[in-house]
Amino acid sequence: MIRFFRKKSKYEKLDAEYKKLMQQAFLLSTKNRKLSDEAAAKADDIQKVMLELDPEK
Repeated sequence: MIRFFRKKSKYEKLDAEYKKLMQQAFLLSTKNRKLSDEAAAKADDIQKVMLELDPEK
């Protein structure tokens, strides 16, 4: 189905941000552990919000 003009829901936006932060944490894990941990912590906070907004409840 084509979804050109449909706006993303808040859950979809948070999911995209979560995936971006987890990818960033993975890439930083070999270079800078502190920054990697910070990115993972932000992703964890976003995941908690996503669980509250879970669309499949």
